[in-house]
Amino acid sequence: MLFVHHLKFALPFSTKDLFWVRILPFSVRILLEAAIRNCDGFYIKEEDVQNILDWQRQQCKAEVPFSPARVLLQDFTGIPAMVDLAAMRDALAKHGVDPGLVNPKCPTDIIVDHLLQIDYSKCAIQNAPNPGGGDGPNPSQSTSRALPSRPPSRGGSQCGGARSSCSKAACSDSPASSGPLSASVQQIENTPLLCPFHLQPVSETDTAMKNQELELIRNKERLQFFKWCSKAFKNVNVVPPDVGAVHQVNLEYLSKVVQLSDGWIYPDSVVGTDSHTTMINGLGILGWGVGGIESEAVMLGQPVSLSLPQVVGCKLVGSINPLTTSIDIVLGITKHLRQAGIAGRFVEFFGPGVSQLSVPDRTTIANMCPEYNATVSFFPVDHVTLKHFKKTNFSQEKLELMESYMKAVKLFQTYGEPSDEPVFSEVIEINLSSMVPYVSGPKRPQDRVAVNSMKEDFHSCLDEKVGFKGFHIAKEKQETRVPFLHGGQEYQLVHGSVVIAAVISCTNNCNPSVMLTAGLLAKRAVEAGLEVKPYIQTSLAPGSGMVTHYLNASGVLPYFSQLGFEVIGYGCATCVGNTAPLPEAVVDAIKQGDLVACGVLSGNRHFEGRLCDCLRANYLASPPLVVAYAIAGTVAIDFETEPLGVTPEGKKVFLRDVWPSREEVQETEEATIIASIFKDLRGRMEKGNTFWNNFECPDSVVFPWDLKSTYIRSPNFFNKLSKEMPVPQSVENAHVLLFLGDKVTTDHISPAGSIARVSAAAKYLLSKRLTPREFNSYGARRGNDAVMTRGTFASIKLQNRFVGKAGPKTLHIPSGQMMDVYEAADRYQRDGVHLIILAGKDYGSGSSRDWVAKGPYLLGVRAVIAESFEKLHKNQLLGMGIMPLQFLPGQNADALELSGKEKFTIILPENLGARQQLTVKTSTEKSFTVTALFDSQTDVICFQHGGLLRYVARTLL
Repeated sequence: MLFVHHLKFALPFSTKDLFWVRILPFSVRILLEAAIRNCDGFYIKEEDVQNILDWQRQQCKAEVPFSPARVLLQDFTGIPAMVDLAAMRDALAKHGVDPGLVNPKCPTDIIVDHLLQIDYSKCAIQNAPNPGGGDGPNPSQSTSRALPSRPPSRGGSQCGGARSSCSKAACSDSPASSGPLSASVQQIENTPLLCPFHLQPVSETDTAMKNQELELIRNKERLQFFKWCSKAFKNVNVVPPDVGAVHQVNLEYLSKVVQLSDGWIYPDSVVGTDSHTTMINGLGILGWGVGGIESEAVMLGQPVSLSLPQVVGCKLVGSINPLTTSIDIVLGITKHLRQAGIAGRFVEFFGPGVSQLSVPDRTTIANMCPEYNATVSFFPVDHVTLKHFKKTNFSQEKLELMESYMKAVKLFQTYGEPSDEPVFSEVIEINLSSMVPYVSGPKRPQDRVAVNSMKEDFHSCLDEKVGFKGFHIAKEKQETRVPFLHGGQEYQLVHGSVVIAAVISCTNNCNPSVMLTAGLLAKRAVEAGLEVKPYIQTSLAPGSGMVTHYLNASGVLPYFSQLGFEVIGYGCATCVGNTAPLPEAVVDAIKQGDLVACGVLSGNRHFEGRLCDCLRANYLASPPLVVAYAIAGTVAIDFETEPLGVTPEGKKVFLRDVWPSREEVQETEEATIIASIFKDLRGRMEKGNTFWNNFECPDSVVFPWDLKSTYIRSPNFFNKLSKEMPVPQSVENAHVLLFLGDKVTTDHISPAGSIARVSAAAKYLLSKRLTPREFNSYGARRGNDAVMTRGTFASIKLQNRFVGKAGPKTLHIPSGQMMDVYEAADRYQRDGVHLIILAGKDYGSGSSRDWVAKGPYLLGVRAVIAESFEKLHKNQLLGMGIMPLQFLPGQNADALELSGKEKFTIILPENLGARQQLTVKTSTEKSFTVTALFDSQTDVICFQHGGLLRYVARTLL
């Protein structure tokens, strides 16, 4: 242990160990430091420290603990975590134990950012303020209000669509409606609500303000609960709504690089309940996404357990092409690493090319880490990192302390002799000069398409059979054109027409260069006389106010606005399916022609049907390309030979004519990205907002559950909790609830979007006397186990082999009836029948969501047998006491000739061990072997307790 500036820190080596530490990858050095500092002989033993130090021999063999410096929760996954802790307090109180013992021991930040929905967009309001989501109000209940005089938007005042019974002229004189609002919140003023089927213009300022006000109104119960958490629990900090997206707030405000606490100085590190927590690795801060259950364990003082990882060194060489954006580099590296098969490993970047990447470039690359299935993508702290923090209000003293500390513990990267480079498990070399502009789609982020091949690739997708890269459109129907009326003018939709274009938070908005490129392109396009067709739903959802600040300071924000890209608010919106309905005329045209219409967004998720049910093709693209495709109105365009658009004078304008140079972008960035921007963010963070500051909440140790609430319910995870660990019960005569194929995502298992009116969750909410307009979304109701259990496997895109077509249905085998998944599971549970799931490869890929494990647990699922699992989801299943069982190599349900209608028995041995093989027997007298994916004895103990929550509760008891 050494002392610097009167601070203590753990030195992760002695003189004799110096050589071994210098050859360790930087990410492993951080694991080593944390193990030394937290070594208590119980959770973290000296043997763990030695295993990490001996990383070269112990990688993939030893299981090691890691205690991060902090925990990061966003509200979608954070609210069930905090609900569980509140329920745990109830469980302790029932056993006569002080409920106040349940507190996070690890500092925990909750960022309320996933509540935002787009009710207002592109100078328009979607029918009426809707506190609960779903339908707008009944026109017969409307009250008249004068329409304020406003300038026309994008060339004129236009309705968002047309119905046969309502003309534009008629609706312009229709009465307005406000809809019922919470009595405790002042009614929104000056809201021009006319025809409930159309869009009407409001100002850009109103667009963000009204979205934010509705966000606060419809989420009152959850916000009250978060406010209670901030007061009732120690070590909990809640960042209120409308400050910024979780990743932006983490990067711009919460990140310290080095932490100072109780006289100690140590590296900042974090685990979060979002799979894109990995973004923070771009700052040299080690962090990754975990399940909500795992995060709760860390919050309560337990380290994360992980297999000592292999570390792949990604050596960057070559020079960046001036026209290549960060997203091009991201997608290029994503493809290289995904092809390299680095699932479950750490990736660490080194080589001369790294210094060419700015910190925003690095965080963008690190953000896409889950797409190539690595655990982290780490950029060690270097001179570029220090230069970045000089812009972010870090004091000179803090910068000097950071630099001296990181150098003292050998965590500062220099680009010197090759002999100074760490030793890696494997090295992959990537030449940055080979990167060219790409988009990704039409259904998966790993399917990259070069922009100059986009037109050809899209037409190829029309020909191919239905799959990840195919739609199977007959040749004679590929030229279909469907005319429709919008705003009194006739337009045409074809295959490839863009109807949603969204520049949104998360992946790209953290990077000023790509956002400024998009803004400068918009400026040049407007100056050239180009426009975006008014029926295209455009939106701009910056990751934080900092983005709006520099877009405004650089003078490009008005040009975004002129093309329809209004700032709709701060938080996740389109990316998680919270988008306003398309104009009905557009939807009707798509359905009439069976068109493959497209959405283009600069986010990180675009699975089929996620943005809108009627969109079959969705592409990830950099922000400037989102703007470009919106102007073109189609993805089936060759930018090299075809004009982006034609001016009113008939002049053809090509993309190269309006694309800004790298020098112009950098000059603008230097002039606008200054310390005052970060100071402004810090001020808004600390000030909060008036609504939040005045919010009242209960003042109690245990939460006073409202039995009438449809948002917050005490889950039954702790029912019949005993002080002693129960004996594991074998799975006997289990039926298969679902027979699934490959690539079942977390979106399939636990949707985050709107609640369908005919779903099991809708039936429950209707029984609580809620109307469809009050349903809100699954993500909004994650604090209600009754809704989320019914929403499990409720995706309209779920492909269940029992059914033969997409939808949230399954076969109740004993009766032979087709029914909702929840209804079948409920009947099985009432009959005392165990349940399992059969699946193919990559089960559980996608975003981190704890309800993808909690939901199946409450449905009665005891085991999932699959060909392979996404690691994070596998850990989530274990965290809820569900067995993840893997077919042996070369085997699957088809190879074993399983119909799924058999009964399955899985006998558990008395001494269950890590990676143990188990025998599965069927009612048809077949027998096969599976591997229980318990990676460590900790996993086994967790499973035997019935999951992490019950394990932690028993520890406290």
